[in-house]
Amino acid sequence: MEAVLTNVVTVINDLLWNKWLLLLFLLLGSGVFFSFRTRFVQVRKFREGLRLVFGNISLRGKKAGKDGMSSFQALATAIAAQVGTGNIAGCATALVSGGPGAVFWMWVSAFFGMATIYGEAVLAQRFKKVGKDGEVLGGPIYYIKAAFKGKFGSFLAVFFGVAIILALGFMGNMVQSNSIGEAFYTAFGIPKLWTGIAVAAFSAFIFLGSVKRLAAITEKLVPLMAVFYIVGSVVLIFMNYQNILPAFKSIFVGAFNPQAVMGGALGIGIKEAMRFGVARGLFSNEAGMGSTPHAHALAKVNKPQDQGAVAMIGVFIDTFIVLTMTALVILTSGMLGTTGADGMMLDGTALAQAAFTHSFGAFGNAFVAICLLFFAFSTIIGWYFFGESNVKALFKGSKVARVVYGIIALAFIVMGSFQKVSLVWDMSDMFNGLMVIPNLLAVIALSGIVAKFSKDDHFRG
Repeated sequence: MEAVLTNVVTVINDLLWNKWLLLLFLLLGSGVFFSFRTRFVQVRKFREGLRLVFGNISLRGKKAGKDGMSSFQALATAIAAQVGTGNIAGCATALVSGGPGAVFWMWVSAFFGMATIYGEAVLAQRFKKVGKDGEVLGGPIYYIKAAFKGKFGSFLAVFFGVAIILALGFMGNMVQSNSIGEAFYTAFGIPKLWTGIAVAAFSAFIFLGSVKRLAAITEKLVPLMAVFYIVGSVVLIFMNYQNILPAFKSIFVGAFNPQAVMGGALGIGIKEAMRFGVARGLFSNEAGMGSTPHAHALAKVNKPQDQGAVAMIGVFIDTFIVLTMTALVILTSGMLGTTGADGMMLDGTALAQAAFTHSFGAFGNAFVAICLLFFAFSTIIGWYFFGESNVKALFKGSKVARVVYGIIALAFIVMGSFQKVSLVWDMSDMFNGLMVIPNLLAVIALSGIVAKFSKDDHFRG
């Protein structure tokens, strides 16, 4: 059964990412389109985004009412979902499969993706709704229906809703628990299944609470975990300071001539560097995927464009800071391309742990395991919330549907902890890719509204 599933997933991913390069062009193309449509809002309003984020930080949700989140809580929830295994295991996988040049294409996709996610957040704010019980509801399902009327719009909305439930609530969270299980087994020898059960138990505590409980946890957890990882990474990078400039050189050279960096025997070309850079970049910062708008829709802000500017900072933090730290740790350590005790090339979490262990000694494994626990756990609860938002929309708020969804999600968390890592990653790529299509079609169709809210006078008004 696993072999059949692997073949099916491989064929679909090949069509989406390789043969047609459909998603690569759609993601980069949309980012370029919105950059010009908004007159590069990610550059013009970057300082405004920083002001809105760091000028309004509150770890107690003081500005959040009963029917939503504060702007910072929404950003923290979005970053909780963005900063996950994609920043550690995903980055390592991209380096192995696409070479150091993949990091350059992650940067490129993130720069243009900042304009895309600005549009997603603006539309999430513009088309959010308030339920009969006063609960704020928002996300791509609502602006997809606004962009396309009638049966076609309903079909795309349902397609997106089902895809995101499978992509994040189920398959995506398998990836998160998979990386935690692998890291804790390597660092502490804890059986992967036991780790999966423990993660599921803690997750259930959050799932059974309200949105307010989730927001209260993410606003405290995200800043702490980001600072802990960044400080540890900076220390390691400067321990290998002599390799910093060669690392950057390998990134830029590898983006356009991968064989000059990795060697022709590995068969890595520009297409592989771009494919894995964009794919892992998407999995990391989620720009264009349609996931983070669920959090941004709930933010209590005066103007939609304010949350759009805040959303851009989330992509910047995720890719240009956290993910870049991982890439530099691996490249400066010299562990890329090395093999493990089994003679196989190190990949994913194992490569990241080897890089930290190279400089930190035995503490390296534990450091990565702890970081992955925080990163992946925060992503699990964020992605669960995104999936649940679509369960509410598809099943009209049915409590039974939400309970069933929660039970299945917890089961996938446990199962993911001991699954084959390559299959889990490939399935995540597939469902993530399928989510992108209806979301970006709607965002592009409503680009006039995004452009309107990106004008300077709207920010001042």
